[in-house]
Amino acid sequence: MSKLFPTTHAGSLPRPLDLVRMMFAKEEGVPVEAAALEKRIAEAVREIVRRQVAAGIDVVNDGEMSKPSYATYIKDRLDGFGGSDNSFKYRDLDDFPVLGKRVFGDPGRARRRTPGCDAPVRLRDAGAARRDAANLRAAMLACGVDRGFMSAASPGVVALFFKNEYYPTREKYLEAIADAMRGEYETVIAAGFDLQIDCPDLAMGRHIQFAGADLATFRREAALNVAALNHALRGLPPERLRLHLCWGNYEGPHHFDVALADIVDIVFSARPSMISLEAANPRHAHEWALFETVKLPGGKKLIPGVLESKTNFIEHPELVAQRLKRYANLVGAENVIAGTDCGYGTWVGQAAVDPDVVFAKFAAMAEGARLARGG
Repeated sequence: MSKLFPTTHAGSLPRPLDLVRMMFAKEEGVPVEAAALEKRIAEAVREIVRRQVAAGIDVVNDGEMSKPSYATYIKDRLDGFGGSDNSFKYRDLDDFPVLGKRVFGDPGRARRRTPGCDAPVRLRDAGAARRDAANLRAAMLACGVDRGFMSAASPGVVALFFKNEYYPTREKYLEAIADAMRGEYETVIAAGFDLQIDCPDLAMGRHIQFAGADLATFRREAALNVAALNHALRGLPPERLRLHLCWGNYEGPHHFDVALADIVDIVFSARPSMISLEAANPRHAHEWALFETVKLPGGKKLIPGVLESKTNFIEHPELVAQRLKRYANLVGAENVIAGTDCGYGTWVGQAAVDPDVVFAKFAAMAEGARLARGG
């Protein structure tokens, strides 16, 4: 990425409606012809890459077209998940129960399946990651773009969504997940893409999985998650690795979100060199100021979200440029990549932002990056 302020995003993108219907059917146990689903996924990847390129995205991905969500897809690729479904407590939504019903009632979240771990965690379908990589490579070749990334769940977020009903300790559970996920991580790197590890466990986990714990306890648990992640990423080149930090991609109050200042040292201890973080939404837009006192470690880059992922407002390019230059002034322009707060299709069927608006927002980001370069 030689030019200043290259543009990318956080991963998931809106899926075509017919693909959404096919994936809903699969999640609900309705028979879906496998070859037809694979063909439609490959077509959707080609179209989503084309739209990213047309909107000015420099580092593209497959939009996670093959996955029901960034985390729950692992139940289709790993063995060991046949236990009881998990339930989730969102501490911030407890204060606003009517809003909570709306958040949990969206078509994507309402259909998510999170069976607990009740047997040894092992890789079942090594071919899935290879098929994803092949689809993205074909789409990029067709569109004439040469820089791409693929997302994968972190050991910590798997442990968040899929409760442990088998391993004697959380540490043993994390270790087993890390070993099982390593093959997917290696596949992405071997295919020539950057690998993004989705780690909402390091932020969202504070007010969900560990809502009843104090900060010191949460920091210890987050450090365990990073240790498992680093184990899984051992030997992989840090400059090809991204970590996505997230407080939860839902339109809620977020008034119990852990402060970036309270976890940034743990985040920086992770192997990935590029850190994607929420920086546009009203609960975290102020945290750029942290880098007035916290030095960015050598070899690290930031991917601040300059677009909000839950609003249909299209950010003004000048605002995008301001946000980029604010970070650049603190950590160096060469260490800043333009990104989004989170994905636009976190769960299949989730549509907080109109699909066409998503790409208009991307175009605004590309224009804002050009303005920030002085173009």
